[in-house]
Amino acid sequence: MLRVVVPGTPEPPLTGHLDTGEPPEAPDAIAADSRNLWRGGRPWFPVMGEFHYGRYPAREWREELLKMRAGGVTVVATYVFWNLHEERRGSYDWSGDRDLRRFVMTCAETGLDAVVRIGPWGHGESRNGGFPDWLLAEDCVPRTDDPRYLALVLPYFERIGAQLAGLTRRDGGPIVAVQVENELYDQPGHLVTLKRMAKEAGIDAPLWTATGWGHAQLPPDEVIPLFGGYAEAAWDTAHDGWPSQSRAHYFFGPGRDDDSIGADLRTTEVAGADESHLARYPFATCELGGGMYTSYHRRPIVTAADVAALSLVKLGSGSVWQGYYMYHGASQKIGELTTLQESHATGYPNDCPMINYDFQAPLGEFGQFRESYARLRLLHLWLDSDGADLAPMTLTMPDDAPRDTADRTSLRWSVRSDGRSGFLFVNNHQPVETLPAHDGVRFSVAVGGRELTVPRTPVTVPSGAFFVWPLARPVGASTLLTATAQPVCTLDGPVVVLAQVPGIPVELVFDGGATVEGPCAVTRDADDVVVTGLTPGPDCLLTVTAADGSAARVLVLDAESALTATRGRVRGADRLILSPWPAVVDGDRLVLYGGAPGRLRTFPPLEEEVELPGESVAPAVVEQTAKAGPPRRPVVDAASGRASAPVDADFADAAVHRVTVPPELLAGDDEVLLRLDWSGDVGRASIGGRLVADQFWYGPPWEIGLRRFRAELLEHGVIELRLLPMAEDAPVHLSPEVRAAKGTLELRSARFVRVTRTILR
Repeated sequence: MLRVVVPGTPEPPLTGHLDTGEPPEAPDAIAADSRNLWRGGRPWFPVMGEFHYGRYPAREWREELLKMRAGGVTVVATYVFWNLHEERRGSYDWSGDRDLRRFVMTCAETGLDAVVRIGPWGHGESRNGGFPDWLLAEDCVPRTDDPRYLALVLPYFERIGAQLAGLTRRDGGPIVAVQVENELYDQPGHLVTLKRMAKEAGIDAPLWTATGWGHAQLPPDEVIPLFGGYAEAAWDTAHDGWPSQSRAHYFFGPGRDDDSIGADLRTTEVAGADESHLARYPFATCELGGGMYTSYHRRPIVTAADVAALSLVKLGSGSVWQGYYMYHGASQKIGELTTLQESHATGYPNDCPMINYDFQAPLGEFGQFRESYARLRLLHLWLDSDGADLAPMTLTMPDDAPRDTADRTSLRWSVRSDGRSGFLFVNNHQPVETLPAHDGVRFSVAVGGRELTVPRTPVTVPSGAFFVWPLARPVGASTLLTATAQPVCTLDGPVVVLAQVPGIPVELVFDGGATVEGPCAVTRDADDVVVTGLTPGPDCLLTVTAADGSAARVLVLDAESALTATRGRVRGADRLILSPWPAVVDGDRLVLYGGAPGRLRTFPPLEEEVELPGESVAPAVVEQTAKAGPPRRPVVDAASGRASAPVDADFADAAVHRVTVPPELLAGDDEVLLRLDWSGDVGRASIGGRLVADQFWYGPPWEIGLRRFRAELLEHGVIELRLLPMAEDAPVHLSPEVRAAKGTLELRSARFVRVTRTILR
C-alpha cells in the first residue's frame, strides 16, 4: 500500500506584494498572489501555447489559432523578434507575416488571450537572439542599462507600443502578459528598466514576466518568474545518452528550475540551488517542451508520450500556468541581408536549419496535427473543467518518494489537494529508458478526515502509463470518492466524462447516499457504493442519483476514444465530439481535418451519423537527375567543439531529385503535404531556384506543405530536392531507433497527402 497523509486546509497565500495585476473592481480583473492567478474573482489556470506570427503565413493565422483553441490552449505566446522588424536600422517592417497588430487582433477574434515576449533579446533559435546585425556593430553594451543601448531600444519599444495600441487590457484587448528579455541571469535592475520603458512606450498588461531558469537573479516582486522543462536538449553535446537534466522533469516534486535551458549561451555560473524565494510567486511555466528542434549535431526524436507525461508531472507538482514551447511549429524567415537562424557563423554553439522550425510540435510547421496534440488536448479538456479547482490545491509528496533522478524502480506519484478533495497523479514513463511495470498497486490517501483507498483491488500500473485520478470530487450532488479513471471534462447536465487508463480496470466509488444505474455491477462496501464491471466506450453511460433526488450522469470512455475527444457548442448544445479526424469548432461550423477513417460521434448525439473516409494519398513522380558524391567529411566548430552544418557549396555534391507537382493537386484550399521517407544528412527543397524548406534528417518523414507555394508551383511545376549523405563517423547524435540508418542516403518514397476538410454546419 502506497500511502500519503494530506495536511489540512493549506495556509493562505501571500497577497498584495507583487507589482502586477489589475484593480479588483476592473471587469474580469486579472491578479496574482504567491500561489494562484485570479480572473474575475476566481482562480484562473491558463494553458499557453507558443506560436510565432513572424514565422508563419499571415493568411493562415486564423485557421491555426482555431486549431490551438480546439486543442485546449487559452493563451497564445509569441516572440517579437527585432531582426524581423528592423533588419536595416531605421527601416521598420510590420507588414504581411510581420504584422504583430493583426496577429494579436486575430487572437482576440478567435477567443484567445495573448502574451507578447518583447525582448529586446529573445533567443528562440533566432540569429543573434533576435538582435539585428547592425545593433551588434554599435558602440554599446547590449542587455544592460548602458544608455547607448537603451537609446537604441527605446524607438523599437515605441514601435511595438504603436502596434499594440488599443489592444491592451485597459482598452478591452487580449494581452494578458508581457515578458521582458529572455534568459537574463544577472541583471535584475535592467529588467526593471525594460519594464518601465515598455510601459512608457504604451506596452502594458496585468502580468509582467521573465524567465527564471538558471537561478536567474530577478527583481523581487516586479515580474513573475516563468520556468520550463524539456524531454531532450538539442543544445546538449552529441553524446549518445539521454541528457541528465531532462530526468528531473519526469519526477514529481516542488522544484521549478532547470539550469540547463539556455546553458549553452550562459556566460555566468549558476548561483546556488536555493528556491525558497520562489514561494513568493505562483508556479508558472512558459517553456514545457512541446517537442524539440533539431540542431545539426544533436537530432533527438521526442514522442507524444514524452511530451504529455512531462506536462502531467508539472501539473502534479504544482503548476498553475501551463505554457508550451513550441505548441505550433514554424518556418524561419530568410531576411533581405542574411538568413535568420541560429548558427556557428554568428557565434552560437548550435547550427540550426535555415528554415525548418517544426520543433516536432503538437501542430507542425505546416499545421499538421501530431499525436502529442491529442494527448495534451485530453489534459487541457480536464483543466478547462477543473483548472479553477486544481489551481489552489497544494502538493503533498509521499514519504517514500524517489530521492534520486537515477531511480528507475520506485513508482512516481503525488497528490494535490485543498484539504477536502484533490487529484492523485502517477507517472511511470520517461524517455529513452523504459520503466518497469508495478504490480499489486494500491494508494491510500488520508484527506478531509477520511482514508481513501484506490483501487479496492490491487492493480498493475503498466510500463509507460501516466495519469491523474480524482479524489472526493463532485458528480452533481453526489461525491465520487475515488476512480481508477482519468477526468476528461464536465459537460452541461452535468455529465462527468472519465477515461480509462490503458491496462487498468475502471472502478468508481461513490458516497453511500448515491444510487448508480447503468451497464455496470454495483455493490456496497461499508458506507460506499462501488461500481465495477464497466466496458468503457462511447456507450458506457451511468446515471448517478444523489440522496436529494437530483441526478447526474457519468460517461466512461475507453482510452482510444478519449484521445479523439474535443468539446464545443454544436447545434446549440455543449457536446463532446469524438472524431477520428481532428475537430475544430469555428462559430456555427464544425471543421474536420482528414486523417484515419472512422465515424464521427457526439455526446449528446446528433441526429445523423457521419462516416469519415481515410486520407487521400497519391505517389509522386520523382526523377533523379544527379547522384550524390562521397559523404562530406565532418567539420567541427572550433569555438563550440560541435559539428557544423553543410554550407551552400557542399550541395554541389548532393543527390538531386525532381518531384513533379500536378497543377490539379493545388486546386482548392486544402493543404497538400509532400511526404518524403528518406535518410541521409541534410535535405533542401527549392522551387524555381528559391529555397523553400529544409531538414536535418533525424528519422521521421519530412513533410513539406505546398499550399503556401501554390503560385510558384503553378509557374514551375517542380520541386527540386538536394539530399546529402551523412558520414558514418559524423559526430551527430541520433535517437537509438534510427541510428541503424546513419550513413545511408536513400529516398525510399515520395507521396502527396491531401489534408481534406469536411465542414458540418
